[in-house]
Amino acid sequence: MPKRSPTSSLNEPLYLGLEPGEIDERVALADAVLSACTLCPRRCGVNRKEGEQGFCRTGDRPVVSSWNPHFGEERPLVGRGGSGTIFFTNCNLGCIFCQNYTISHLGEGAEVSFERLSSIMLELQAIGCHNINLVTPTHQVPMILKALKIAIEGGLHLPIVYNSGGYESVETLRILEGVIDIYMPDFKYSDPAMAVKYSSAEDYPQVARAAIKEMHRQVGDLRINSEGIAVRGLLVRHLVMPGGIAGTEEVVRFIAEEISPDTYINIMAQYHPCYRAFEHPEISRRITTEEYQRAVEAALRAGLRRIDGVTC
Repeated sequence: MPKRSPTSSLNEPLYLGLEPGEIDERVALADAVLSACTLCPRRCGVNRKEGEQGFCRTGDRPVVSSWNPHFGEERPLVGRGGSGTIFFTNCNLGCIFCQNYTISHLGEGAEVSFERLSSIMLELQAIGCHNINLVTPTHQVPMILKALKIAIEGGLHLPIVYNSGGYESVETLRILEGVIDIYMPDFKYSDPAMAVKYSSAEDYPQVARAAIKEMHRQVGDLRINSEGIAVRGLLVRHLVMPGGIAGTEEVVRFIAEEISPDTYINIMAQYHPCYRAFEHPEISRRITTEEYQRAVEAALRAGLRRIDGVTC
């Protein structure tokens, strides 16, 4: 697909190195998928161009909840100017404990034009953000690519962060090769039984493994410039859940052994029950300090050397 490799210059985002017309090819490839949608592993097969909707309840226009400089993301994304986050409405996962459930489940947001989405990217750049952080982008990839093309023509030159739940189609990720600079997936579960119970995605563990491998193949380990800002690579998030539900030991072992021990990983402690979590007593509480410590220790034992906030 792309004519550049992840080892090319880090001084500019990958998309600025695409051959003339190549971004148009990506737009066309992604847009064609909407006619019988297989953008994500659910492969609903609906014709989103004709108003049909699948699991994500989204058509063929951008739907955005909010955008802003975000200072609560990982340190290499935030820097001084913040991460330029754009929160996309709806989701291809069904996490019953989602902290952004008003966006992902209740559909908070509004349809915007491709031109407006591109101008949001440029506005975030103009106010000093270090990157454009696409939050829950999976089901809106074709729309994002159309807007990105317009933004590039308007002078966009920031790295693009693909901030997803990890439930990704490798075929869609390949359309994005050479466009996305930083992949930031979750790896939520290692057990299919937990994945189907809490996120309605029994195949999540195998899908996430394949997706993270593809992301790493495209961009490699996370690289950070002399100012401490991430410019390219993979950053994995893993949310520690009560009672070991997330299967942390297997998750970190996979990342260390099958991705890279130099994978930048954020072992996240901020789980708190939201939305329908209170219907399930086992996830209706926060995690304990001991549960978090055990998760970090598991990552260290697995051989991971770049744990966010931990000196290895």
